[in-house]
Amino acid sequence: MDSIKKHIKGLSFRIILGSVLLLLFFGMLQSYIGYRQFTVSLTNEYNESAFRTAETAATLINGDNIQEYLDVEEESDEYRLMNERLYTLCQKQDVTLIYAIVPDPGTYDEFTLVVSVQNRSSDYDPWPRGYRRETTNDEYRNIYREIYEEGLERGTILRTSSLRGKEPHITSLIPIKDSKGNVSAVLCVQRPMEELATGRMRFLNRVIAATILLALAAAVSTYLFLRKHFVKPMRIITKEAQRFAAENTEASDDVLKNISSISEIETLAESLDQMEHDTLLYVDRLTKVTAENKRIGTELTIAKKIQAAILPNEFPPFPDRNDFDIYASMTPAKEVGGDFYDFFLIDEDHLGLVIADVSGKGVPAALFMMIAKLLIKLRAYSGGNPGDMITDVNSTLCERNPMGLFVTVWFAIITLSTGEGKAVNAGHENPALRHKDGEYELIKYKHFLPVASLEGIKYESHDFRLEPGDSVFIYTDGVTEASDINEEMLGEEGILRALNLESGAIPEKSLRNVKREIDDFVGASEQFDDITMLGIRYNGPQAD
Repeated sequence: MDSIKKHIKGLSFRIILGSVLLLLFFGMLQSYIGYRQFTVSLTNEYNESAFRTAETAATLINGDNIQEYLDVEEESDEYRLMNERLYTLCQKQDVTLIYAIVPDPGTYDEFTLVVSVQNRSSDYDPWPRGYRRETTNDEYRNIYREIYEEGLERGTILRTSSLRGKEPHITSLIPIKDSKGNVSAVLCVQRPMEELATGRMRFLNRVIAATILLALAAAVSTYLFLRKHFVKPMRIITKEAQRFAAENTEASDDVLKNISSISEIETLAESLDQMEHDTLLYVDRLTKVTAENKRIGTELTIAKKIQAAILPNEFPPFPDRNDFDIYASMTPAKEVGGDFYDFFLIDEDHLGLVIADVSGKGVPAALFMMIAKLLIKLRAYSGGNPGDMITDVNSTLCERNPMGLFVTVWFAIITLSTGEGKAVNAGHENPALRHKDGEYELIKYKHFLPVASLEGIKYESHDFRLEPGDSVFIYTDGVTEASDINEEMLGEEGILRALNLESGAIPEKSLRNVKREIDDFVGASEQFDDITMLGIRYNGPQAD
């Protein structure tokens, strides 16, 4: 039972389940849309056919003689001939009923039958001439009123489900007029809709079968692909990171060597391996330091170097790309913190952006930051939207988090060919957006709880779009909470003020302007938190 629960909580199972559910959702959506369109199209065809039959039938009834048909006791030769012709028309057009009625004027609560014929294959009992009955419902009553009082030329009553034991049908209603153009009766043609129900069911069965087959194929192919290229390497890296955090001993048998053919995963594994090696060196050195102050200083220095080593710090990071400019910086405080940023190409058309802040200070926060950064990047390569990715990372981090650490995260994926993006905010600061030729403004939207703060959270992403020339600035709370000697904070207004000094500047210049604003505002006050910033300008699709 425990192994089953562990498997269900696993990343591969959730990715596969998400893919299958997504396919099933789109299958249901397609079924619903197709079902509606199919129903509307076939209903319109049925309705038009019934109207054509009704218009033909109306030519067989003399609108000037309606009252005469009702008043005489015996059927006239003219009436019998009309009845025979209507009967013949009913059989040839394969309609269920053709009948003419005279509703009671004013209320339209009852009507009197003038003539009625039915298809020989129908199970309806014919109504006799002069038969009176109550109007079926308000739908019929309203159409009678519109025909007599408002000049309605066509009316339709649709029954797509069985009613009182009768099969689905459509009733088309048109006025019968006398030689003066006045409405003297209402002609009704009822046509069965068996083909509608049969066709709709056939359509649904095909879509359901195709969706199930696609879901099975997607589950198998996704499982095989993820297991080989992502899940196994990620499990090795995650397991080794957790082992090292618990044991603080060097890995044996080169467990992190050559674990994946994907260069980004291999680089992450090498970074973790180097981090373990450097951390162990730093621990070894600490044992040789006798002075407490020197030991603390050495610990912080090494931890900062390890932390800084895993962040992208070469600019421009993608010199062969001209569809965006990006720049980032982190200025650590005296204590080792958990701020980090990252940016990476998921593929040639999708750019991932991350900025985050781990709770707490010191080496535990730095290690937790490393694992969180690693999991987010690995999960991004497996596909999906940012909300689902952060949901999976949250589940993984919550499985083993004895110190109760958590991390605020802003994570986005931008489609570089279109500027379309999806972002999720897990308790992080609001980003600033500048449209081309405009000024930076804060963009506020729904925030979720920080990652690793609570199990079972379903994170959702929101859509945004960048046009060529648009820029985005994201940061940690060390920027907004930078304080002067009077303990007043810079705040969001200070950020916007610095950004809009040169709103059209490239990202590197914008970040330097903000840092200069922070330094001027803080003055001689001591920095108490990491200052981490990331800026990107979208230039539009990459030119050939």
